[in-house]
Amino acid sequence: MGSPSPAESAALGAIDGAAMLARVEAWAAINSGSRNLPGLAAMADALAPALEALGRVRRVDAAPATIIGADGATRPLAHGQNLHLVVRPDAHVRVLLTGHMDTVFPADSPFQTCRWLDSTTLNGPGSADMKGGIAVMLAALMAFEASPFASALGYEVVLNSDEEVSSPGSAPFLAEAARRCHLGLTYEPALPDGTLAGARKGSGNFSAVVRGRAAHAGREIEAGRNAVLAASDLALRLAALMQTHPGTSVNPAKIDGGGPNNIVPDLAVLRFNVRPAMPEGQAAVTAAIDALIAEVAAAHDVSITLDGGFARPPKPMDANQLRLFELVRDCGRDLGLGIAWRDTGGVCDGNNLAATGLAVVDTLGPRGGAIHSHDEYLCTDSLVERAQLSALLLMRVAQHGWVR
Repeated sequence: MGSPSPAESAALGAIDGAAMLARVEAWAAINSGSRNLPGLAAMADALAPALEALGRVRRVDAAPATIIGADGATRPLAHGQNLHLVVRPDAHVRVLLTGHMDTVFPADSPFQTCRWLDSTTLNGPGSADMKGGIAVMLAALMAFEASPFASALGYEVVLNSDEEVSSPGSAPFLAEAARRCHLGLTYEPALPDGTLAGARKGSGNFSAVVRGRAAHAGREIEAGRNAVLAASDLALRLAALMQTHPGTSVNPAKIDGGGPNNIVPDLAVLRFNVRPAMPEGQAAVTAAIDALIAEVAAAHDVSITLDGGFARPPKPMDANQLRLFELVRDCGRDLGLGIAWRDTGGVCDGNNLAATGLAVVDTLGPRGGAIHSHDEYLCTDSLVERAQLSALLLMRVAQHGWVR
């Protein structure tokens, strides 16, 4: 395609880095941890005016979700509202752009403010993941709207409130939007050197509720059925699946249960995460988990019920995905950016969008690092660079089309 045309260059040149940075700093000052519903509402209030510059914004309630407590009981779990914008829905080609308002930092986290590490490195909660990404998305859309190519392309924007907890309340809505669109752009941060995430493993979170039988630990221990012991046995067997299912990682993360030392525990809840590399690996490990649960239940004479599932399907780098990645690479080349990608075990909403058949690049946000830690940082010199990349990508799709 070559260097940007005069019309493309004019649109790209209007992107205001200082305004983007000011937005990131203001938004990072709002605690919007996934479980902080008032904070998420405040974040939505701050984001809505920026989106409304593009069109009418509506707030979408989260789908019902539940959680298994330490007592083994199922309880409802509330999530924040999601923001939705639709522009030119009747256009021949439509793009879905997604981002998330939530961070991993709870309301009582000590990490609440930004500070400069050097002249181009901003340390702050959500600065890269992904308040910086939302700033990039919005700047790219504003530049695209100012171009002469905007009328040829429609788009939807979804900013959800629960991505960091696997999107239980927004996944159905995201899937609906994906089926209406032809390609997807998601604004997770790129790596510090600009590398994108390519193929992604899937991810499933599970809770195995083990119910045994209480008994006195001294007088009749043989009459008891130790739920903590059974849960521990199950954890070890689950971890061993990594030897028999190459490419799949299994992480037993926590066991709730037990009580006084003189009582055989009759309840335990094992929490674990499973990450298969391929869809067929997901099916195989699911069958293996079911078999292990039956084996452990029989061996310990306990009952085990399993809650949870694969909220993030695997996202392989197939021909459909590769076509969009190559277009992003070509746009980067025309801007003087080297764009590469590599596989990762991390997951995001890009997994869910790709599972609908949508081609999606999900690390179009700014460069940054140390995400999910108090050392999270944003490379502020990448804000304009990444906004220009997305804006040029949108202009190229508007001019040349896209067939899903």
